[in-house]
Amino acid sequence: MSEWPNDAFSAPAGAAPLRGFDRVAWCYDALARLVFGPAQRRAQAAALAGLPAMEAPHVLILGGGTGWVLTELLRRRPQATVLYLEASPNMLAWARKRLARQNPAASTQVKFRHGTQAALRSAETFDAVVTFFVLDCIALPELPEALGLLRRARRPGAPWLVADFRPAGRGWRHWLLVAMYTFFRLTTGLRARELPDLRTELARLGLRPAQEARFFGEAIEAVVYTE
Repeated sequence: MSEWPNDAFSAPAGAAPLRGFDRVAWCYDALARLVFGPAQRRAQAAALAGLPAMEAPHVLILGGGTGWVLTELLRRRPQATVLYLEASPNMLAWARKRLARQNPAASTQVKFRHGTQAALRSAETFDAVVTFFVLDCIALPELPEALGLLRRARRPGAPWLVADFRPAGRGWRHWLLVAMYTFFRLTTGLRARELPDLRTELARLGLRPAQEARFFGEAIEAVVYTE
């Protein structure tokens, strides 16, 4: 297999450089473990069980962070090819280093690209779409367009794998969400202010849960969506 050229997404002229979670990249994994223990990775592993059975799927990972999900996916599907799309240059650097350290033989199977779903190209389609703890970072007015772009990137029958938080109107889960959005708004400039109802939004696109599991007192869910 020939090596893919790794490329970048350029923000529109006059726009601020796309930095994503750069400021917290160095401590993101440790912070997640401190707050949630193993729950987030358990949710991601549960969602990855919905990968297509084919030996060499072409997979989109959006917002993969420091790269654990990438190495785990390649462990499960060693022949997969992956577009790793991440808004934070620092997160991309961490993911590259993790792959080079843990699975250097797979480096030719992964294309790293700086950007959001807007950096997808019209001809790019995938056998699976992976969005773990990233759709909650999209501001509500921007969500329909973002989900539409991801929907069009799915090949017929491709599963959409989601691991994310669940909406809550009250109780400890509500205040946990308030604290998280406040923290990331202050540290990263996150524009999103509240958690979207992803289940309803994806249903509008004709997608339904085929597999699901919940973690961390049902605050986190892993869902495999299909038509």
